[in-house]
Amino acid sequence: MSPQQLPGPPLPPPPHQLVDAREAFARGDWDAARRSMERAGAEFPLSLEDQEILARSKWWLGDVQGSMALSEDVFRGLVAGQQLQAAAKSALTLSLQWGVRGNIAVSSAWLNRARRLLDSLPESPEHGYLLYLEGNDAIYLEGDADSALAASRQLTAMNSRQKAPELGSFAFMLSGLAAVRSGQARRGFEDLDQALLPVMAGQVSAEWGGDIYCSVIHLCYELADYSRMRAWTDALAAWCAGLSTSFMYSGIARVHELQLISAEGGWKQAEEELAHLGERLRHAHAWIAADCFCELGDIRRRQGNRSGAATAYATARALGIDAQPGSALLLADAGRNDEALTDLRAALADRGRLGRAWLLLPLVELLAPRDAQRAEVYCCELEGTAAYYGTAGLLAWAHHARGAILMAEGHWIQSLPEFEAAAQGYRSQHLRYELARIHERMASVRAALGESGPADAERSTAVAIRAQLGAVPLSVPALDHGPEGLTAREREVLGCVLSGSSNREIAQTLTISEKTAGRHLANIFTKIGVNSRTAAAAWARHHGISERPPA
Repeated sequence: MSPQQLPGPPLPPPPHQLVDAREAFARGDWDAARRSMERAGAEFPLSLEDQEILARSKWWLGDVQGSMALSEDVFRGLVAGQQLQAAAKSALTLSLQWGVRGNIAVSSAWLNRARRLLDSLPESPEHGYLLYLEGNDAIYLEGDADSALAASRQLTAMNSRQKAPELGSFAFMLSGLAAVRSGQARRGFEDLDQALLPVMAGQVSAEWGGDIYCSVIHLCYELADYSRMRAWTDALAAWCAGLSTSFMYSGIARVHELQLISAEGGWKQAEEELAHLGERLRHAHAWIAADCFCELGDIRRRQGNRSGAATAYATARALGIDAQPGSALLLADAGRNDEALTDLRAALADRGRLGRAWLLLPLVELLAPRDAQRAEVYCCELEGTAAYYGTAGLLAWAHHARGAILMAEGHWIQSLPEFEAAAQGYRSQHLRYELARIHERMASVRAALGESGPADAERSTAVAIRAQLGAVPLSVPALDHGPEGLTAREREVLGCVLSGSSNREIAQTLTISEKTAGRHLANIFTKIGVNSRTAAAAWARHHGISERPPA
């Protein structure tokens, strides 16, 4: 990007400020480079090369807005000087930066500028950058894994011609994302691991390398794969540590660390940092800043700080994130279940398969006590998504949802294996708040089955976890069932069985059909875990059911 040298007498040596700035930039002293370059710029016009040094220094120092404004000036200068390949690279980087700031329209405009420039030029690595951004848009904006995979193949072929390591990284990145979103998580993450190698080797510039890290960590978060998210977040933090403490991605790495700390129950530490980080990143990386405020809202909601949670969710929405399901659950905590359900259903329409998964468990839990049949639809979708991706977190949500429906229907015994499977998944991912909710569920189930000792143990575990977290007491939606887990009608049927009545006599006594009497009896056998009328009668006698003689 050096300015063209015109024929004539030799140019005078550059002022000492420029020499100082260039030397500081070369050794990575971004602040000294910025200060020296700004002093030089106050005295005479800077060359495009020196403007680029100033823009890069500002970017490394976290002044993303100032850096991008300078980069736009550099782009215009490059176009005016007919340095079209360099201008295309500048436009591509600006497209990436506007995208991470959350402004898709402006990002697309810069991508189009780069595309127009490259259309008139022979193949270069910049064409690969264009393919990568187009493949990313296909995945994230359109959910089109096939187009991303096609772009990956083109990048692989292009890399064999151009010998540019970053193109190989981009190719693995797109193929990995496409594979994961097509239900081939293991193969996909193998490719994503390959994408990381050139980044770790310093063969990919920091803007693009940081975006690769963040894209994979966000994917892990979407998949509720907290174990893999921990590994990638640790790798990002280690990579950032060798670059700059003011580096934007250092702050992003910390956001992801705080999300994991929050999941493990370190709410106090997370809450103290999240708001500050969100403000720091809101003009540099709007989506990550919004994640800060969503996480902050979740912590405050679980602590019972409703007004603080509402403020955090509102800030996240202002940054372009819908803040669901947290915002809807805040309504539910205030007893506004109908509004919560309306908001969750509305959010479903705007999300892809993985995004919908985050809303399905809350929908099941809110709906199951009042309409198990409608809740079943959402539960089946969640089970399908969990089976498709196969991650521990999604599978735990699916078991949790199935257990909630069985519990709402009074199928106490059948709900226990589902809750136990959910608890195992939550433990493997270190999700302590979710684990407390499962212990609360299991306490209610054990109590309904008359198992007072195990019920007390489950309840004590839930109380202890909540106390450690600083969470408000959890509650399970009230169900219209008696203490034995049976409906009022089922207790009447069991009272008839206790008196020795046949199905026909039960039907006559209760003024129902014989078929309905049989169905009630089958449900009773399932709920109390017996397979004969004699065993059912013994259970009824033990649990204080009143005998009801034939009519």
